Amino acid sequence: MFPTSAPNSASGDLEPTLPFRIDNQIALVTGAGRGIGAAIARALADAGAQVVLVSRTRTELEAVAAQIERRGGHARVAVCDVTDSTAMRALIDGLERLDVLVNNAGTNIPEPFVEVSDAHLDSVLDLNVRAYFVVAQAAVRKMLADPERAARGGAVVNISSQMGHIGSPNRTVYCMTKHAVEGLTKAMAVELAPQRIRVNCIAPTFVDTTLVRSIVDTEEKYDFLVSKIPLGHMADVRDIAAAAVYLCSPAAAMVTGTSLLVDGGWTAQ
Repeated sequence: MFPTSAPNSASGDLEPTLPFRIDNQIALVTGAGRGIGAAIARALADAGAQVVLVSRTRTELEAVAAQIERRGGHARVAVCDVTDSTAMRALIDGLERLDVLVNNAGTNIPEPFVEVSDAHLDSVLDLNVRAYFVVAQAAVRKMLADPERAARGGAVVNISSQMGHIGSPNRTVYCMTKHAVEGLTKAMAVELAPQRIRVNCIAPTFVDTTLVRSIVDTEEKYDFLVSKIPLGHMADVRDIAAAAVYLCSPAAAMVTGTSLLVDGGWTAQ
């Protein structure tokens, strides 16, 4: 006998739209002191979450927390290096509970493949892959330890990149790490689906941040970059934040194991 409705469906002829809200949930965002991470943290707070802001720089985190509180939201600061596995596990284990993780902290060192040093290779792998795994594992353990979590579910969002779907010159290590994040996301999603923990990626194109502007630092570089984006401009941090709110909210209740490309059409070509 086939079920007459999905497990979470409400009865009635006209179902309400699932909300883009995460009220009263606790969300942890890494790399939350600036750029994409700060924008995601603000957006999650705007959507009702209590946000735990994680990065290495207290002054940056406190500035973001102040922004959130001025907007009527709730945030707390947790200074930690995500590559310090022991410290991150202790931080997450010490939370009263955890509903949402956004794995955002990452780095890139663009350089020719034959010139990549062991030090650069280890540094990018440690932050972009190992730390993602450790933080996600600690977060999921925390979610599973909550006896009331089954009713709420849980969400993990890994910030990947369009470079997790394609190749690019001078970005061999970065592409390798982002392809790894995409694979980690799919495997986590399949394994954790029975526990109602959804796991997805967001894969941005180049986002207009201070870091990207330091790399795309000439008119020629900028023109070449946007020529690859059919929409004709870099992404705004709010574009990525909006995707994160969607994936963390009940509106994405049937979305897991996927990568949401916020790339202006780059990978459609």
